[in-house]
Amino acid sequence: MTITPTTRVTLRALEGTPLQHENIRTMVIATAEALAERQGLHIISVEADESSISTTVAAERIVAIGFAAELRRLTTSWYRHKFGVDTLWGEPHT
Repeated sequence: MTITPTTRVTLRALEGTPLQHENIRTMVIATAEALAERQGLHIISVEADESSISTTVAAERIVAIGFAAELRRLTTSWYRHKFGVDTLWGEPHT
C-alpha cells in the first residue's frame, strides 16, 4: 500500500487584501478547484481569507508548488483582464 503525501501551499498577497471582496475570493477558489480537476489533483481542503488562499493537496511538495505557481499565473491573468491591474498578488520589493 502506497501512502499519498499531503502538502499545504499558500498564495499570500505581498500587500493589501485583494481577496476581501467575496466575488474575487470566490473566483480564486473556483480557479483552484478547476485547475486541480483538470490536472487530476485531489484537493483535500481550501481556505481563503482577505489576503491569501491555502490549499492542501494529495501530492508531493513539488507538485503542490507547481499547482500554486499555475494558480497564481491564472488568477493574475484573470485579474489583469477583468480590472486592468497588473497583479492580484503584488510584486516583490527590489
